[in-house]
Amino acid sequence: MTSEYKVIWANVAENDLKNIIAYIAEDSPQNALSILTKIRQKASRLYALPERGRMVPELQCQGIVQYRELIISPWRLIYRIFERKVYVLSVIDSRQNVEDILLKRFINKI
Repeated sequence: MTSEYKVIWANVAENDLKNIIAYIAEDSPQNALSILTKIRQKASRLYALPERGRMVPELQCQGIVQYRELIISPWRLIYRIFERKVYVLSVIDSRQNVEDILLKRFINKI
C-alpha cells in the first residue's frame, strides 16, 4: 500500500502560474489552456511519488537541500515536501535568472 501526499499550491505559485497562462493566452488561448493542463497534471502526480523531482541545483550549491523541482520545459515547478504534504512554491520560467529568483524567494524562509 502506498502512502499518498497532499499537494498544496502556495499563493505565490498560483500567481506564477496565472501570470504564465495570461501571457501565453494573449497570443494563443488554446495553447495556454493546454499548458495549464500539463502543468497542473504534472503537479498533481506528486501526491504519489514526490521524491522523483531533483533537488534544485542553484539552491543545493548554497547548501539548501529541502527544495525539489519538476521540469516542465521551459518551466520549473519548485516544491518542498514536509510531513505528508507537497507544497508547490513557484513556477518559474527557466529562461530567466532562476538563481536570483529562487534565492530572493526562499533564502529568508528557511
